[in-house]
Amino acid sequence: MSEIASPQWSEARTTLAKAFPQLYELEPNGPLALDLGTDGWLLEIKPDGKLLCQYGVAMDDVMSLMSEGTPEDLGTDEVAKQAKYFIQPAVSKFRPLLLQSGFSEQTEMTEEYVAVTFEREVDLGNLSKVQDLMRWCCRQIGGAQ
Repeated sequence: MSEIASPQWSEARTTLAKAFPQLYELEPNGPLALDLGTDGWLLEIKPDGKLLCQYGVAMDDVMSLMSEGTPEDLGTDEVAKQAKYFIQPAVSKFRPLLLQSGFSEQTEMTEEYVAVTFEREVDLGNLSKVQDLMRWCCRQIGGAQ
């Protein structure tokens, strides 16, 4: 990853891991994530002070849904288009709330997945505010904490 870690990241990750024991590392000293319920939403806090709420689908899953056992070759663009269509109902359920709460929306596509990410800058120097926002995301999207 090319993001620059905030000077407060080391302390922030220790404090957040205690407050949210369900957080797990995506890579050593990198972002921390937790699953928001069973619907496939993910909450991620990054070393550069960004908080993400993300929903995505694996390209392989979309291809198997589309092909239903037929051997036809599906183009990546067509699979990506179907993936975006597939994730829209889950995303549209929370889009207005997240956008009104200061998050910005991006769509990310790779060979492996398509995801819609809602991103918001946070101040890693003010961990109580970060924790409040993380709890809010857990309640709103995950229905927990």
